[in-house]
Order: sequence, then structure tokens, then C-alpha cells
Amino acid sequence: MRPFHLAFPVVNLEKTREFYTKVLECKEGRSSDKWIDFDMYGHQVVAHLVDELQIVQTNSVDGDKVPSSHFGVILEMKEWHTLSTRLKNSEISFIIEPHIRFKGEAGEQATMFFLDPCGNALEFKAFKNDNMIFSKD
Repeated sequence: MRPFHLAFPVVNLEKTREFYTKVLECKEGRSSDKWIDFDMYGHQVVAHLVDELQIVQTNSVDGDKVPSSHFGVILEMKEWHTLSTRLKNSEISFIIEPHIRFKGEAGEQATMFFLDPCGNALEFKAFKNDNMIFSKD
């Protein structure tokens, strides 16, 4: 699989750098006074400085109010539990607490949502079986 690239807006580069490198343990790549590249599990995510962020709408998914705009990584289950514990120990406020969604159904997954310091929603998830990532049944 090839790495993906995602750019997202932030209102504070220093808080963003601290969060992505210390809490999520992403390596920092190139940067300027207007943007920072991060290595997020082998994918290039880039924080771009903006004056203000837009309010994000939500959508109901399995009883949770999921931010319609969000990004993250599908981890292996062990990695997901490790990250979940690290986030809890960092006293991250979750939008949606770590839990199992669609239990016993196609697409059963561990999921959690939280905000970065600039209000961008992140979802990290793990599937019981990676063959279920795109499964309809």
C-alpha cells in the first residue's frame, strides 16, 4: 500500500507540533513558519496554519455523534489499545470514548475520537479482522 497525504488546518503550529510529536508520537518532517509535515504511521499529514477553523458538523453512526470531518489511521488491535492507554494517561478528552462499534456485525471495530489542540477531529480504529475493513456482510 502506498502512503497517503492529508493536509489539515490548524490555528497554532507550536501546540500542534507538541501534540503530534509527543502525544501521538509522530516524527516531524519538513516545516516552515506556515506548515509542518508529520509521519503518521508512514503517512504524510501536514498541518497548515490558518486564521480560523470552521465548525464541524456531526453524523449519527451506531448511536455516536461522529464528526463529519475527521481523519486517522487503522491500527492493529494491539497498537490501538496501546494508543488508547497513552491517550487516557495524557488526559485527552475524548469526543467518543474508546469502545467496540458494530459488535458481532460486519465491520466490527475498536474506535475512538478526540480533538487535536486546534479542534481537528481524529479517529483511530482497529478491526477484529482486517478483511472486514470494506466488508458489507
